[in-house]
Amino acid sequence: MEVYRLSREKYAGPLSGKGAAMKGARWNSAGVELIYTAANRSLAMAEVAVHFTWATLPDDYVMISIDIPDDIAIKEVAEGALPANWKDFPHPVSTQKFGDEFVFDNQFCVLRIPSVVTQGDFNLLINPNHKDFNRIEISKIEKFPFDRRLLK
Repeated sequence: MEVYRLSREKYAGPLSGKGAAMKGARWNSAGVELIYTAANRSLAMAEVAVHFTWATLPDDYVMISIDIPDDIAIKEVAEGALPANWKDFPHPVSTQKFGDEFVFDNQFCVLRIPSVVTQGDFNLLINPNHKDFNRIEISKIEKFPFDRRLLK
């Protein structure tokens, strides 16, 4: 399976959850490493774009294509299994605890979870501490210019 990550060029590789661990995010607390990816390029872009205006958007983004071998087990989570407030902004502690438990349980390398930004799409969160993580590889990194019509 191919998944996508939009990143500033200087952080494109190697794959690491260290950036997310610095401050925490929706699905992980500070200190817990997790790699955020999306099922398609458009969702990867939307997940980044919601945090910027055109004036604050850096111009050094790259789209990272990541190959997850088909035999790596993926934990799929339906909306009904998520905390009731999972879509809240700013993100609640309950979602961080949910993601932290996924990492600490260490039973799956990948968590497929609904996107808050784009209903009907899915993010795939990768646990870099799982034994199968070393089988996940970056297959391509390419410049990604944002279309000026997206942000005002």
